[in-house]
Amino acid sequence: MSAGPRTASHRQRILRAVLPPAILAAVVIGMLALPLYSDASMTVFGVYNSFQNLSTLGLLALAVGLTIIIGEFDLSTLGMYALGGILAVKFGESEPLLGIAAAVLSGVLVGFLQGFIIAKSGISSVPLTLGGYISLLGLCHIATDEKTLAYGNYDIGLWLDSGVAVIFSPRSLIVIAIFAIVGALMQWTRLGRDIRALGGDRRASRAAGVPTERILIGIFTCSSVFSALGGALFAYSTTAAKPDLGSAPFIFAVTAVLLGGTSLSGGRGGAGGILIGVLALSFLETLFAILATPAYVINLVRGGLLLLVVIVEAPDLRRRLTVIRARWADKRAVADPPPG
Repeated sequence: MSAGPRTASHRQRILRAVLPPAILAAVVIGMLALPLYSDASMTVFGVYNSFQNLSTLGLLALAVGLTIIIGEFDLSTLGMYALGGILAVKFGESEPLLGIAAAVLSGVLVGFLQGFIIAKSGISSVPLTLGGYISLLGLCHIATDEKTLAYGNYDIGLWLDSGVAVIFSPRSLIVIAIFAIVGALMQWTRLGRDIRALGGDRRASRAAGVPTERILIGIFTCSSVFSALGGALFAYSTTAAKPDLGSAPFIFAVTAVLLGGTSLSGGRGGAGGILIGVLALSFLETLFAILATPAYVINLVRGGLLLLVVIVEAPDLRRRLTVIRARWADKRAVADPPPG
């Protein structure tokens, strides 16, 4: 009797591990097979654009994903992303590194403050960070006088987006390097195990001696820093900073995190999976652009992918389906008794 549940759980773990790279592989195969079902074809420039999309929204996805892994949710990341770009443009006209420093410092302050309040008070991160997002959005409008700020240092933008090894750019390589560092820490250090333990069972991890408050504060600080840095790099690349970026970047980030195998209940996920999710969505966006896909089809595909992830994520779905099937079989047996 005990072997069945263990076998089902083992199969589900394998499916969860295989699904993110399988989705990425399916998208890549679809891109390579473009000439078979369309007059268009994937070019090297299309691949470059996909990695540029990774460099634009990758750090935002990493920021959201890290807080989900510890069982929290940082809604303020998009506001921090916008503020980081604004501060970078304001302070980095002649010295780009000064603008980056201003963005990162603001991320440290906001992230530490939010993490400290959550850790010490036990308040849910959702309403607190929602308030943080609204406050940051208001601050962005005040700082820009509700206008788009232009960045005059075109050289730094050209350098960030210049080609490296054909398909990369300095900006995309910076983002990939950050993913690699975070991934290594998550995979091969005790900190990574403690972070997942915190998301899996906070009380048990606290009883086991895990410094839960320090980790929580640290993750929220990293979340804000990565968001601000991503916004700063994006503003330099586009030579402009907007006070309101809409909700599309945040939706992309959350979708990428879930496609990358991060559990909404916390305790499972990593930088590598999030990177795979961002890459899959970035390649998919490029594919949609090449095919001139209608918006409603794009939404259907995105929704279908999320639904697939949710189905795989459901821990008791197989058991519930078996119970429903058994009940229907019992009802049919009662309604149609065997002859004689």
